[in-house]
Amino acid sequence: MIIDLRSDTVTKPTTEMLSAMMKASVGDDVYKEDPTVNALEERIAEMFGKRKALFFPSGSMANQAAIKLHTNPGEQVICDKYAHIYNYEGGGASFNSGVSCKLIDGNRGMFTAQDVINNINPPDFYHSPLTSLVAIENTANKGGGACWDFNELQKIRKICDANTLGFHLDGARIWNALVAKKETTEQYGEIFDTISVCLSKGLGCPIGSVLVGDDAIMEGAMRIRKIFGGGMRQVGYFAAAGMYALSNNILRLEVDHYKAKELAYLLNKSSYVKKVEPVETNIVIFEVQEDINSSAFISKLDSKGVKLVGMGENKLRLVTHLDYSSTMHAYVLDLLSDF
Repeated sequence: MIIDLRSDTVTKPTTEMLSAMMKASVGDDVYKEDPTVNALEERIAEMFGKRKALFFPSGSMANQAAIKLHTNPGEQVICDKYAHIYNYEGGGASFNSGVSCKLIDGNRGMFTAQDVINNINPPDFYHSPLTSLVAIENTANKGGGACWDFNELQKIRKICDANTLGFHLDGARIWNALVAKKETTEQYGEIFDTISVCLSKGLGCPIGSVLVGDDAIMEGAMRIRKIFGGGMRQVGYFAAAGMYALSNNILRLEVDHYKAKELAYLLNKSSYVKKVEPVETNIVIFEVQEDINSSAFISKLDSKGVKLVGMGENKLRLVTHLDYSSTMHAYVLDLLSDF
């Protein structure tokens, strides 16, 4: 038995999801003639109270398209130093859009409205890049699946309005945040200009993210997706997986959160662990003691059939997900207890 806790991207479609995929009606999505893709886009746009949505093959491409929609070359994006768009998208912001990132040293991947104010470049000071976009990630991956305070997001929205800045949400794990905080898609749609939502993480789909926004900002989205090589043909088979996931796999995220909290509780009591980040959703980031080699720790667990990933600085990450069964969970708890 291999138990893969490296990420929630490792899941495979369930039998029921595969059945929904095989029954999908499809067409050529480049011509916008795939009925299942169109239905998925309409459904997610409506969920967030937005006018438009566009299906992308990956969350990175959706985020990169959003950055390009909001900015011009030479401008600057405010984000946290842990942000996915800065750390894990191959330098795409600079390569694709010609923009730089103004990094905030926040708290577990999150920052405040005052931090935004402090990092906006004066628009009349032509020596510095023009600030044009604020991007946040919810949940914050490198922050241990941390959920933003919605009141703070509302304050940031006001700062963006006052300074004519775009506001983008990298919602790779927004479903986890919504379930954990008992918030709604409509709430987020009201304060963000663009939102990328992922279907292939917590919801268990094999592929796909969707970018939503209103008419004006989304006008060029199709062209940018084409430039990035994201135009696909009979992609309704994947969209059908997304439709199934939206109906069946959101509320069950509570199970993943519960298992993650049980893992964190056990690790907090373990002598080989120095620190465990607070756990709100499905990500557990912990730091082993200085006298323990984190690579050796990973190898040891791997030899016992459990895969996890290193985050640097002796930090390790476990991510619970749809394919992590109760039997697997009991095994991992026993293994960590006796480590």
